[in-house]
Amino acid sequence: MLEQAKLRTAEFQQRLANANIDIAVITDESSIAYLAGFWGYLSVEFGRPTFLIVRPESDPIVITPLMESEMVSAMTWVENIMTWEDSGPNRWENILTKALALNSDQSKQQSIAVEAAALPPIVRNWFDEVLPDNKLINVSPLLGEMRMIKSAEEIEVMKQAGSIAGSMMQAASDSLAEGLPEYEAALAVINAGTRKAAGFLTDKGWEAFISPMIHNLQIMQSGKDTSMVHRRASVKALELGDPVYFCFCNMAQFKQYKLGFDRMFFIKEVSDEAAKVQQVAIDAQQAAIAAIRPGVTAESIAAAANAVYDKQGYETGYRTGRSIGMAYLETPELKTGDKTILQAGMTFAVDGGISVDGELGGRIGDSVVVTSTGSEYLTNFSREILISDR
Repeated sequence: MLEQAKLRTAEFQQRLANANIDIAVITDESSIAYLAGFWGYLSVEFGRPTFLIVRPESDPIVITPLMESEMVSAMTWVENIMTWEDSGPNRWENILTKALALNSDQSKQQSIAVEAAALPPIVRNWFDEVLPDNKLINVSPLLGEMRMIKSAEEIEVMKQAGSIAGSMMQAASDSLAEGLPEYEAALAVINAGTRKAAGFLTDKGWEAFISPMIHNLQIMQSGKDTSMVHRRASVKALELGDPVYFCFCNMAQFKQYKLGFDRMFFIKEVSDEAAKVQQVAIDAQQAAIAAIRPGVTAESIAAAANAVYDKQGYETGYRTGRSIGMAYLETPELKTGDKTILQAGMTFAVDGGISVDGELGGRIGDSVVVTSTGSEYLTNFSREILISDR
């Protein structure tokens, strides 16, 4: 993985040179992982930024809090690591000034690129104060274009993530029973996924820093709450006939690669109306996946799903899919207006999703990779109406 990250950085440097960009200041966790091979485990921004500084013709620089530097050094291929401290002369502002060589009027005229949407507010404010006349360039489209096509190594990791996710969904299915609190199903998911992920890891080298632990709060709704698409598992007990929705979009991930994966279950029985809504969601998703192949537009995939909804008399406000990788949302999206041409090696989460009258919902989601002739599933579980018998 580190050799892959190093090669990506070299390509990124060439793209910076072609775009006449002197410096790229990378702050997004997924982008740093993509290029430098490391990430932290807090996954929150609270005034302690990490930076990757990339110039077209010199070695990159990592700037990290001193307390993180030992782990960073062990995980990354980047050799030049600068550290900062929370107080005193070595605060991050001073270290970043040094790394960017902002010590002369000439150096302040450098073209500097940042990831506009991912730039922490405190860093944005610092740039506005220190370089008020330097209009920052948004490097996200350039980096996003690189990340659209996944390498064979990346796809293999995503297949492992899919295998882990499959174990999680099987555990969800096996745990469901009338009277069971939602959180018990969530615990079963976490345990199964963690054990499956551990089987893909060793305690040697870079992998020693990869935790198998499945984390984040389980997205799960049951009963009339299934239309609340991103509610978390609670102490609510499952009841006869309840629809139960599991979304693994913030949990089905491995080595930073994140998938989309959703299923709807029913406790012992399903009403005719609920079954109809769920079947339409399944049919729409399957129509979208059947339309995926190189050479077609992203919006045409959404059109294939929308045609199913229209024929059955439903409307949906959901996009049909999103590009996946090291970030939860990458480029392109499978929705009306996105005219990106699909290519082999692109990876997508493809969903079927509708809500009716705020009470009924149909949900299904899988991840796929575009192949030379169509697509291949990265996630696998039954794509029929799922009824628990316990």
